[in-house]
Amino acid sequence: MAEKLNFDLVSPERLLLSEAVDMVTVPGTEGEFGVLADHAPFMTALRPGMIRVETDGTESHRIFVWGGFAEINAEGLTILAEEAVPMDDIDVGALAQRVKDFEEDVADYDDAEKREEAQDRLWHIRQILDAASKS
Repeated sequence: MAEKLNFDLVSPERLLLSEAVDMVTVPGTEGEFGVLADHAPFMTALRPGMIRVETDGTESHRIFVWGGFAEINAEGLTILAEEAVPMDDIDVGALAQRVKDFEEDVADYDDAEKREEAQDRLWHIRQILDAASKS
């Protein structure tokens, strides 16, 4: 039997998940990465994106995070999320409104760097809207 990874996902409101799992895919600022048991220790910032949790060979959880931090150490993986919403709880209408809001933000920014950041965030939100629409 494969060794399990201890995984905790915490948002400002509550502990969302605390389980022994096979693997967690995390949206790091430098790209997505997978974490298994006995992963090398490190800490990284998160970008908005999907956390995917695999247990017993199947995807057991999909959770959208709006940023935060991930720490991997000898005890396992802990994610401190700025905001985290299980995909089953996503309101597609509210997310579609967020897309519209970000589209307006992109159009309003004169500063190229801020516009690029808003475009990046808009891309991630559209990905989540697409995933939520297919759920």
